[in-house]
Amino acid sequence: MSKIFIYFSETGNGDLIANSLPEDVQKRKVIMKKKLPKSFFFRILTGGFLAGMNIKSKLKDFDNDITGYDEVIIGSPIWNGKLSSPINTVLSKLDLTNKKVSFILYSGSGEAKKAISTISKKYKDSKIIILKEPKKYEEELQKLKEIL
Repeated sequence: MSKIFIYFSETGNGDLIANSLPEDVQKRKVIMKKKLPKSFFFRILTGGFLAGMNIKSKLKDFDNDITGYDEVIIGSPIWNGKLSSPINTVLSKLDLTNKKVSFILYSGSGEAKKAISTISKKYKDSKIIILKEPKKYEEELQKLKEIL
């Protein structure tokens, strides 16, 4: 079964997860056209607003072709309790029909109730795991076994 991990990483948590996945899982990082502010405070404020409003960020050179993959794993930080705005865009562009779909969420609190509720309604049979700050708590990466 061919797998791809499509993810967004603002602080490096997504990159750490991508590097922790087996080599046979293809990786595709999503990059926003317009970067978030450098200031931590304004970055969180801006990201939280975008996610809270379910805004779809414009992406830089995003390849939405997933025809060669049986399983799509989506990686997203949690912003304001929701999926990040770049991942909102990704999900709006992908045709996930007949694909096994899983989600790896990374959150400062380790919780993502709103995101889980949204995902569970739209992607009923998907697996979801939440990692609390994997850069800080590397033992959280052990949860990846639940997806793989």
